[in-house]
Amino acid sequence: MWLGIQQIEVYPVTLAYREPFRIAPGASTESHNVVVRIITDYGVCGWGEASPSERVTGETAETVVKVLDKIAPKLVGMCPLRIENIVELMDNLVAGNPSAKAAIDIALHDIFGKTVRKELYRVIGGYRTEVLTDITLGIKSPKEMAKDAAKAVKRGFKALKVKVGVDPEEDVERVRLIRETVGDDIQIRIDANQGWTPKQAIQALNKMTKYNIQFAEQPVPAEDLKGLIEVKRNSPIPVMADESVHSPEDAVRLIKAEAVDLINIKLMKSGGIHKARKIAAIAEAAGIPCMIGCMGESEIGIAAGAHLAAAVRNIQYADLDSDLLLKDKLVKKGGTKVKNSMRMFPKIHGLGIRELDTVKLGKPLKVYK
Repeated sequence: MWLGIQQIEVYPVTLAYREPFRIAPGASTESHNVVVRIITDYGVCGWGEASPSERVTGETAETVVKVLDKIAPKLVGMCPLRIENIVELMDNLVAGNPSAKAAIDIALHDIFGKTVRKELYRVIGGYRTEVLTDITLGIKSPKEMAKDAAKAVKRGFKALKVKVGVDPEEDVERVRLIRETVGDDIQIRIDANQGWTPKQAIQALNKMTKYNIQFAEQPVPAEDLKGLIEVKRNSPIPVMADESVHSPEDAVRLIKAEAVDLINIKLMKSGGIHKARKIAAIAEAAGIPCMIGCMGESEIGIAAGAHLAAAVRNIQYADLDSDLLLKDKLVKKGGTKVKNSMRMFPKIHGLGIRELDTVKLGKPLKVYK
């Protein structure tokens, strides 16, 4: 048996949201992703996905395809199980572009699980067997968001991620109405997506604290380290970094600066599962819990995040809901389903994806062999 990558296929896909999804920086109606399929010479293939964000990582679907054009030909013939070696090679070939690298990394991890004939989470840590995820409420009027919250709880969700960051006074009203609507037993966490100034964040968070908020995600712009430190020192609600932490190096920098209480890891920011595990380990050593989040991934990228969250003890929270917000579905059989707020894993090796919608996937734009 040989252990080599035989072929890599690249599929750009456009997936529509159920309704326009608004956060502080703007609204989205569709997600432009890139799916990767890696085929080995021993009959195992792996699926990966890039869900780029120009705002967060500086990438688009077009740049992902261009970067894969530089990376993919170099990987043909390499052993797919040498993941750290391949991650190093990708970094040497191209700086940045983490979602493009994540697509490769996720496909390699899918191959790893399938090669050892186990579900991925079992062989990269195996800490949990299911993962509690929240569902995100996009920005609307406070009354509309309270209605959306009631619908989410009726569907069985036990945790809500509330988007804020537009107008601090209105944001407080959003949180108040949602808490009154859902009662005290539902977890509420908020995400300002860099939308506040430090002063606004401190004022808003002090007003929101009576509504029992778990944590406040990225209250100030990603590059404003001093502002983040100021908010953390003056907030009664724990502060989580998202856009401020892409890499293990970023995690070290923010932890040393005592700028955060928690870190949101996203595979599209970190470059995939391999580096995400490093961020979680660095944070754990510093006593900083982590969450696994998402961009606009389909069921492929969400499955990867869910397996990582199940595997690693220090990933204590999950915001793995982008596939639920999408109208278009890529996976026909398999993937991680949600029941009563819990991501459940099928007894299928690797990521647990058995069949994709070939019509939505289309034909590969690029094939490397």
